[in-house]
Amino acid sequence: MKNIVLFGGPGAGKGTQAAKLKEKYSLNHISTGEVIRAEIAAETELGKSMKDYISRGELAPDALVIDIIADYVKSHSDCAGNIFDGFPRTTAQAEAFDKIMARDGMKVDVMLELVVPEEELVKRLMLRGEVSGRADDANESVIRNRIAVYNAQTAVVAEFYKAQGKYVAIDGIGTIDEIFDRLCAAIDAIE
Repeated sequence: MKNIVLFGGPGAGKGTQAAKLKEKYSLNHISTGEVIRAEIAAETELGKSMKDYISRGELAPDALVIDIIADYVKSHSDCAGNIFDGFPRTTAQAEAFDKIMARDGMKVDVMLELVVPEEELVKRLMLRGEVSGRADDANESVIRNRIAVYNAQTAVVAEFYKAQGKYVAIDGIGTIDEIFDRLCAAIDAIE
């Protein structure tokens, strides 16, 4: 089983590439939001806990989010692996997630970061905003703030995986297929 953290700033192409990787390698593409909604709909114990926080308008603790993701991975252990699209988002989440995965005899194999210069991210998101109509992709100041928040709070997770020798930077500039080929080469290199 291969567990891959797909990482990169907003607009780096994670969703696009995750869909292609899912198809090629028969991996689960794990979106935290989708998993949480599924747990709530299934009325699992974790889902009930999450629903309580949501009903009070509160953010769930990192540990609860991590437990939901780990439970999802464990219940889908018959697959070839998982792509975690932008998760974990903090070093604390990464540390806790590693412990939970190890408890179940699993691990994160690699973090693949799509490296894209900030100006290109802004350009991509503005273009996406024109097509999608998403308000958060149509305002340059909002986009720049999202990138700043990513750089300050989330990008540091890469250091956690670098320290474990599990980090691979992937050039995120080029055609979708060129970037996909780079990702595939990194995944194929995993022992």
